Amino acid sequence: MLKFLPMLFVALGFYACANNNAQSNPKQDDLLRQNAHNNSDTSLSVAADTNINKNVVMEIDSSLTPEYLMGKFDPSKDNRFVKISPPYSSADMYGRKEMFESFKLMQAAAKKDKISLTIVSATRTYDMQKAIWEGKWNSKKPVDGKILPPLSQLSGKERALKILLWNSMPSTSRHHWGTDIDMNSVSPAYFATGKGLKEYEWLVAHAAEYGFCQTYSEFGESRQTGYQVEKWHWSYMPIAQECTKAYPVLVKNEDIKGFVGSETAVDIDIIKNYVLGINKACQNLPK
Repeated sequence: MLKFLPMLFVALGFYACANNNAQSNPKQDDLLRQNAHNNSDTSLSVAADTNINKNVVMEIDSSLTPEYLMGKFDPSKDNRFVKISPPYSSADMYGRKEMFESFKLMQAAAKKDKISLTIVSATRTYDMQKAIWEGKWNSKKPVDGKILPPLSQLSGKERALKILLWNSMPSTSRHHWGTDIDMNSVSPAYFATGKGLKEYEWLVAHAAEYGFCQTYSEFGESRQTGYQVEKWHWSYMPIAQECTKAYPVLVKNEDIKGFVGSETAVDIDIIKNYVLGINKACQNLPK
């Protein structure tokens, strides 16, 4: 029975995210029970989490490996993943099966309320994130509305922090896990007014009913570090909480390497400030 406890705790607790007043959804309850059944052969291993608390011993899902958490695998060859295609997404991509099933329920419910939801980004591998990161590092295109100065005029750490306003270092993106999706647009302006604002308000009111949480919420008491606010980025908590818990146990800052600027990961403390720099309502970590 012990191996069922993390999923049961997640199923009971994720409703607090995004809308504290969300009511239980019978369809989602059935889905979570099915997810628990599908994961019933997952064993647990015990590891010490030295990044969060030296005295903490946590049970870690043994199906989560450092390679998986850092996106160093092929989702097309992983039976935990499924291809996502239009009309559910803007193009062909991959995501965790459980996440996609829940998204389909959410998309159908939103449609009844005349709200359209489309996945524009799902799983991104290490290599995909590396291409994005190095493209920003070497580019003269704007980052946060400004052209990055030549590297000779900006220290490596300063350059990395500029890119980290919106983009993750390879190995550290939640998109590696197949649990996180971007919906409809990745432009802050899109969700500020009109159609985009209505879509965001619907997600705030209902996404938790389907297991999704806005990880990059407003800065404040609930979140003090990490990326800029992303109203499009939603995380499927029944799996993502386990990944969040396992990450600082299985991956260290020194493991973040293999791309330009990776030497800044330790100085920035990338795991503490970015991987764990999420909305507290989306976490399941010891205090």
